[in-house]
Amino acid sequence: MTGKVNGITVEEWKNRLECEKCYDLISELFDRIKKSRLNAYITLCEDEALKQAEKYDSGKVEGRLSGIPVAVKDCISTKGIRTTCGSKMLENYVPPFDAHVVERLKQEGAIIIGKTNMDEFAMGTTTETSYFGVVRNPYDEERVAGGSSGGSGACLGGGEAVLALGSDTGGSIRCPASFCGVVGLKPTYGLVSRYGLIPYANSLEQIGPMACCVRDVAVLLEVIAGKDERDSTNAGRGFKFENRYENHSFRIGIVKEMGGNEDVTGRFEEVAELIREMGYEVGEVSMSSFKYALAAYYIIATGEASSNLARYDGVRYGFALEELDSWTRYFSKVRALGFGDEVKRRIMLGTYALSAGYYGKYYLKALKVRTLVKRDFERAFSDFDLLISPTMPALPFKIGELTDPLTMYKMDVNTVPVNMAGIPAMSLPVGLVRGLPVGLQIMGNHFGEEKIISFALKVEERVKEAL
Repeated sequence: MTGKVNGITVEEWKNRLECEKCYDLISELFDRIKKSRLNAYITLCEDEALKQAEKYDSGKVEGRLSGIPVAVKDCISTKGIRTTCGSKMLENYVPPFDAHVVERLKQEGAIIIGKTNMDEFAMGTTTETSYFGVVRNPYDEERVAGGSSGGSGACLGGGEAVLALGSDTGGSIRCPASFCGVVGLKPTYGLVSRYGLIPYANSLEQIGPMACCVRDVAVLLEVIAGKDERDSTNAGRGFKFENRYENHSFRIGIVKEMGGNEDVTGRFEEVAELIREMGYEVGEVSMSSFKYALAAYYIIATGEASSNLARYDGVRYGFALEELDSWTRYFSKVRALGFGDEVKRRIMLGTYALSAGYYGKYYLKALKVRTLVKRDFERAFSDFDLLISPTMPALPFKIGELTDPLTMYKMDVNTVPVNMAGIPAMSLPVGLVRGLPVGLQIMGNHFGEEKIISFALKVEERVKEAL
């Protein structure tokens, strides 16, 4: 067992489809979701999903994901389906178009069952900032599911979807994957089109796949990766997992600056020893720039957020107020009522960092740190094929336990350097400590997803044998 509670793999679902109707299985799934306390979904697509299941049963649906229920994070545009970003500001927003990744899902016959709960505008590590309520951890409902893609992680761990999409700006796929005992991959920046992703921080964020096993993540990445001219940051290349590195003798580097508390590091050291026993060369690497990476990340991310969220003024975007007032008062009131405390905090931090007199002192300096982080990764990958660390520095904590924003930000210390450098990274479940899941972060060089997945498949199998 690698740490799944009721998680369902694609293979398990397809086996059931051979002897049961898709309509019945999807109906059963919705029954489970409605009875659940996890609060993993904001909007359910029951009618449309059941119609799609009927088409599958009649043989009218084809594609690699035909008959497979997929959950989509609520910051990814879905035509005709409410997309809220977990915020009151977009509570009733229904997009007129699909995101590129949603188009790909539909082309492959996937059944979209709903939009998953998330931290408001993807700003958080716990999904406690959602306007629609906190997401609960499937291992312990009194604990957080991680964020910001907490709903996507929880619905997988709780058996309320087979595949899910998340987005990752500073760890928002890997954190809930670690906390909920599932697999999550943040792809190389540009591999997956961001068209239709409601932006938080454009230069950092990526849509990525989440599932209950490594092979399913690979399949979903194959579907969503690819060329899209509507996204100027798109790399214009697809992804095909051929497992060319199945028998490769990887050199594995343990990042000295990426650690955790006693519970996490204890399990990480056990897994590192398993990796050595598998015959891989394991060494240690130090990244001196990482001491500044977290602070630099929050300056860059909040700066981009303050710019992106300026459009929500109650006229162009966002909910509107009935009473008319002066423009400045109306604008302030809409944003005061529409945004939650954490979003307001980040807008103010970002606006301050970009303001006259402080732009050079903070924002430009943060960009220089970002360059140093990239160079440290380049040096590390000249000596190692892959790098590993704990995904999160602590086990899932209790809902409401962390109230200090700075302490919360520090939880991203192991994940944000990956986004600063634009490289791919996966969180792989590697067992339980005190009944709670621990994730192993596996980092690769740009477009090194195949190496990560090949290595993760081996570790996944070895961990299952050891537990």
